[in-house]
Amino acid sequence: MTPRNPPRTASLPLGPRVTVIGAGSWGTTFGKILADGGAQVTMWARRQDLAHEIDEAKRNSKYLAGINLPRTMSATHHLSEALEGAEQVYLSVPSQTLRENLKALRPLLQNSDAPVVSLMKGVEQRTGLRMSQVIEQELRCDPDLIAVASGPNLALEIAKEQPTAAVIASNSQETAEIVARTARNRYFRSFVNTDVIGTEFGGVLKNLIAVAIGIVDGVGYGENTKASIITRGLVEMTDFAVANGAQPGTLQGLAGLGDLIATCQSPLSRNNTAGRLLGQGYSFQDVVKQMQQTAEGLASVDPILQLARAAGVEMPIVAQVKMVLDGAMDPRDIAPHLTTDDDTPQGEGTGNGQADGGGALRRALQRAFDQLRHGGRGAPRA
Repeated sequence: MTPRNPPRTASLPLGPRVTVIGAGSWGTTFGKILADGGAQVTMWARRQDLAHEIDEAKRNSKYLAGINLPRTMSATHHLSEALEGAEQVYLSVPSQTLRENLKALRPLLQNSDAPVVSLMKGVEQRTGLRMSQVIEQELRCDPDLIAVASGPNLALEIAKEQPTAAVIASNSQETAEIVARTARNRYFRSFVNTDVIGTEFGGVLKNLIAVAIGIVDGVGYGENTKASIITRGLVEMTDFAVANGAQPGTLQGLAGLGDLIATCQSPLSRNNTAGRLLGQGYSFQDVVKQMQQTAEGLASVDPILQLARAAGVEMPIVAQVKMVLDGAMDPRDIAPHLTTDDDTPQGEGTGNGQADGGGALRRALQRAFDQLRHGGRGAPRA
């Protein structure tokens, strides 16, 4: 006789087999997101002891202390084992080590058509390339198989299952949607777009503004200063991204404005923390020593400023962050003239024809609110 209420696990189809390369705080958190959405997740950790802890104890005590991981997550420190049968591959390693890691991955993925998803928010120092560009170069794969994930995603909050949204971008709408359907669960929702440039640069540039916010916070300046920097920082981010091929609307969404707000205001942000130490008088070298995890913004300042100069874009906030990093400016001097070094009154709009900053911001916030209210579909049509 058939039971009236069979176990749920008996009727649920198995989700896709996915691999997450990198078991730091964000990589492990994203593995949890995927597993909680039904995917079969294998984590790859460089250290054997960390892989063993995730696999056996369902914990990552170094990077996510106190968080219980799903029982469906497994882990290994063998790359070939981690990638066996993978239908999607997620990359979460420090941006400056990505190329080295990809060289090891290439022979294991050369016959695969699995989407490759970047979870990283940085640019390569030596080349100024975005992470998706490095992936395409090293894996020699179809760019339509590459996606990037970004948004206001502080790892510990998500690991605690606090409701969060993100955006998945790919040149291919189909790839973006495949990844977004996998990277969603009851507390995490993924939206999609096809603006890879804007989505990646939003994730990179907000880190630089967050360092600036941390600096003035460390100095002891208040909310007026920080609000001014965040607002003008969004203008710098938009001008830079659009000059490099992005759509301006992307910077008003989750990958731009959303990520900027979360990263600038939270003590969980590594870039904010690094800036705060600089503001308190620590040298760049001392900050690097004190940080237990990578603050991507510190490595991205120089290549972003080089790209800005090549595109003819002014970035006074980022330029002064560099001066503080180089020891050429006292952190206390950064705020009074942070937003402009020209006494001529400046227009408030961006350099790409968007002069109604307040209206654009209100519309961006309303769109995000409507999407969340209507399950990611936007407001119903009249």
